[in-house]
Amino acid sequence: MISEIVIVQHPLSACLPLNYRVTLSVRAVGTGPLSYQWFQAEDEVPGGTGADLVFEARCTQKYVCRVNDKHCNCVFSEWVKVKVCDIPRPLARPSGTWQGEPLIAVNPASQTVRRGERVTLQCSAFGIPAPDYQWYRNGNPLPGKNRETLQIENVDGDHEVWYLCSVSNVLEEKWTKPAKISLVVPDPPAASELTATDKVALLIGNLNYAHHPALMAPMMDVHELANLLRQLGFRVVSLLDLTKAEMLAAIDAFLQLLDRGVYALFYYAGHGYECSGRNYLVAVDAPQPYRPENCVSVQGVMRRMQERHTALNVILLDTCRKWYNQNCALSEIRSLAPLGNTVYGYATCEDAVAFEVQDGERSSGIFTKYLNKHILRPEKITRVLEQVSEDLGRDPLVTGRQVVEVRHTLKDPRGLGDPVRTAGHTRELRVRDLCWRRANELPERRTLAFPCGAEVELSFSALFSNVIIIFAAVKPGDRGVLDCSLSLRSNPVMEDVFSNLGRLDRMDSLLPNDTLSPDCSLRLCGLQKLQRSLVIEVELHYTRADCGARLTESRQQDVGKPLVARCELHRRTQAAGPAEPGGGGTGGRAPPS
Repeated sequence: MISEIVIVQHPLSACLPLNYRVTLSVRAVGTGPLSYQWFQAEDEVPGGTGADLVFEARCTQKYVCRVNDKHCNCVFSEWVKVKVCDIPRPLARPSGTWQGEPLIAVNPASQTVRRGERVTLQCSAFGIPAPDYQWYRNGNPLPGKNRETLQIENVDGDHEVWYLCSVSNVLEEKWTKPAKISLVVPDPPAASELTATDKVALLIGNLNYAHHPALMAPMMDVHELANLLRQLGFRVVSLLDLTKAEMLAAIDAFLQLLDRGVYALFYYAGHGYECSGRNYLVAVDAPQPYRPENCVSVQGVMRRMQERHTALNVILLDTCRKWYNQNCALSEIRSLAPLGNTVYGYATCEDAVAFEVQDGERSSGIFTKYLNKHILRPEKITRVLEQVSEDLGRDPLVTGRQVVEVRHTLKDPRGLGDPVRTAGHTRELRVRDLCWRRANELPERRTLAFPCGAEVELSFSALFSNVIIIFAAVKPGDRGVLDCSLSLRSNPVMEDVFSNLGRLDRMDSLLPNDTLSPDCSLRLCGLQKLQRSLVIEVELHYTRADCGARLTESRQQDVGKPLVARCELHRRTQAAGPAEPGGGGTGGRAPPS
């Protein structure tokens, strides 16, 4: 026999629209008949003396039910809250068949605010039981954010993301529409406050042509310019000897790093020409005679850079602009709106040659020679190029044959030495930093142990983003191992194109002065072609002290995908873009006579 009152079903909290007819229910068991009295807050509900309380929800209120038996025993149910949402035009209203599953009445709204302001996102939903809330940021749950309202204090660049809310009860889970918090783009800073949110540069030098005369200067020019740009705070990717597909893939990856506020610089040294006002860069695989469809359109690169709405675009071309086949079809390049802040520096004027010069053991494009002389000057970029033009104009080697041409739509006095201010752009900066590191990351130094007891240390150096040198040095070890020598091979085999044509000494001269003298080294070029991990095979040749036998041992070391190989440009070459219509001809840089 039950001697006390036991509530077996408590009423459920609810969230309802105004004037919705709702039923609160309580079920209890005990000795003899039971009586009920409902309370609204501390006041008895008139007529609320049944197990079910039916009423129209007019305001938010708390309810509880007291259950009595004939022995004057009583017990109270759990308090419940009936919340009323007076929403003029909710997105969803309960229908006659509604079972209490969540119905989202108010979705959070996207907002555009100023940096440092507070943002409030609101979500409201009907439900019986009253629904629970969980906020998400970019798909990740926000701990402790379980209310209808989400407050975001002191908004900065890290909050320029998507938010949404999950609404659920025991019957179902539903999701709000996503809301984006965006920052107001600030007005351009005053001239004395011009800054960049980041600086990125892509440098391409083509030397070893399959069907055209080889060049000497681009290797040294790209290397020296890359070092100078790093001093100016640029993230630099420098590449040598690219096919057309590889050039387009590298340019595409470069463009993905550009955004508002970024300073972007594109430099090319190699063969080139002009056709009906359009300039073309000649890839190393271009046939003879080359045609626009085998080359890269400069105007296409310019347009795509401007479309990224960067703060400054600089295009520097150390290439010929001789006219060829003026009757060919032009590349399809649409005109741009006058966005401004783009600077074009051509090594030579229209229908003219750009020359290479020999300065002792050093070959250089004469334009880049003077560009590198002035580029670190803390001046407006157009003034720097004017100084390059003035110096080149006084050079007797090219007087009357080569004149620098500078064009620009610069509306702010910006220079390559402007400081970088990353505040409010940390998310974009992290993305660019990851991409840049992927193209410039070297394998870590490592030591290989051989069965004979000797050890060989492998170290790595990058001359360009697609050229790596592997150094191997025998470490002192077992005294029974004498006269050690090393040989290195790569798998897959990668050609060292710079060992030909007398360029070996010039390439070696680019190594840092503090590079240790190794026992053996291996230079690998064209890393953009690498489609799988690079394996280095180390052969150790030595003499055993006890018997005088000459023996060989080998070890293999997987070094992954170094430098630009990690960017997997080969995956982008399939989408390198349609061929550009055009005509034929030959042209390029030339030595002065």
